[in-house]
Amino acid sequence: MDICFDSAATIAAGVRNGEYEVADIVETTLDRIDERGAETNAYITVTASAARERAREVQAQVDEGAELPLAGVPVAIKDLSETKAGVPNTKGLEPLADTVAEETSVTVRRLEAAGAIVVGTTNTPELGHKVRTDNRLQGPTGTPFDTAYNAGGSSGGSAAALADGLCVLATGSDVGGSLRNPAACCGVVALKPSHGLVPRGNRVNGFRGHTPIGVLGPMARDVESLGMLLEVLAGKDSVDPLSVPQPDSYDEPDGSVVDSLRLAYSPDLDCFAVDPSVRKTVRSTLSSLEAAGATVEAVSLETPEYGELTHAYITAVTTFFATAVTELEASLGVDLLEAYDEEVPPELRTLVSMGRSHDINTYTGTEFPRTELFHAIEPVCKEYDALVCPSLATPPLTHDEPFPQEIDGQSTGGLPTDWTMAWPFNLTGHPVVNVPAGTVGGLPVGMQVVGETFSEATLLDIAAAVEAIEPWSYPGA
Repeated sequence: MDICFDSAATIAAGVRNGEYEVADIVETTLDRIDERGAETNAYITVTASAARERAREVQAQVDEGAELPLAGVPVAIKDLSETKAGVPNTKGLEPLADTVAEETSVTVRRLEAAGAIVVGTTNTPELGHKVRTDNRLQGPTGTPFDTAYNAGGSSGGSAAALADGLCVLATGSDVGGSLRNPAACCGVVALKPSHGLVPRGNRVNGFRGHTPIGVLGPMARDVESLGMLLEVLAGKDSVDPLSVPQPDSYDEPDGSVVDSLRLAYSPDLDCFAVDPSVRKTVRSTLSSLEAAGATVEAVSLETPEYGELTHAYITAVTTFFATAVTELEASLGVDLLEAYDEEVPPELRTLVSMGRSHDINTYTGTEFPRTELFHAIEPVCKEYDALVCPSLATPPLTHDEPFPQEIDGQSTGGLPTDWTMAWPFNLTGHPVVNVPAGTVGGLPVGMQVVGETFSEATLLDIAAAVEAIEPWSYPGA
């Protein structure tokens, strides 16, 4: 049996109709992880024994007639804010290598209730603080297209596991592109949902910020699987007071809508320097959509000044990480920075210190440029079915490669915020799907499809149209 690159729909249907045994699916996946896991370094923990036990339970449910939408589908969960009781939850931190989760988070409960099998937890930088996946605990994660290049972060382990056939579905989180950056680097699809669509609170901190920038979201190799996963994850839960009822169905994306699509295109969001090869690759995919009947129009965005936006984002994201450390102290009873001075990377320590230095007026002051940016993006999303732009300003970078200080002849700050074009939509809250747009030198290029708040069903339809016209593939498939 070789199902490692099959879709969630194919596997679940095969289990329900008796073509596949859940135990065989799990063993095939675990064998693939044993064979390939060290190549990409995608997993931190592989839950082989628990997965086998769960396979028996799911098979029994199916045999008794249960209609489980994700019956027997292997899933990987990011080793950060999503947890499974009894499984290590390191958050990418060396000092937490032996920390075991005491409870199962709402998203994992929903996955297991739908019949999915958790096969492990995936690599992430410490507390998810970087746009490249690397840490002192596990080391770097490479994209399966060329493991000398980083899988992107911070959900890089999940993206690499998908692209290398080490799971069928995966979860991630996103405070500045952490779903979309690695999806772009690994050639997979990922969706940053509208705030509140996928519950993300916990018993210690349900609100996670008055003006949130972070979300949990689904990742997959194909768009139908992505929609099936979102269908399971979405919807209100009391653990997250800001969560909302599910407004749409997502499990049957319709790629036939292409000839009615009206897409706005901005190659640089009027504020980024973008490598010509990335522009060309994204534009080529859009040209294929046009040839199939879609309308694509270039637009200008009246965005706030770039420095004002980056200041707002850095203020918000450093506050987020400072809160994450406080949350750790509340849940584990330890001050991470004080107790593990040498084990915490200097850059994470700096982010937390910056976040702790902000007063409330500085933090709430970010809401004004965020609002201005929202009103620059929102009219475009209302006039068109979606706004399209690149996910990253360049193709993937190697593990140690500095962020570019010059792109297409333009000087940049050499900062992560100059490289990833994802974070502006964390400020606005718009939902975004990353879709593979082609390759440059054998490395994937991703494009963002951005829509109105709670337009995820439409975005999935558009992503399915791209997949139908410009299908993608993986090195090991």
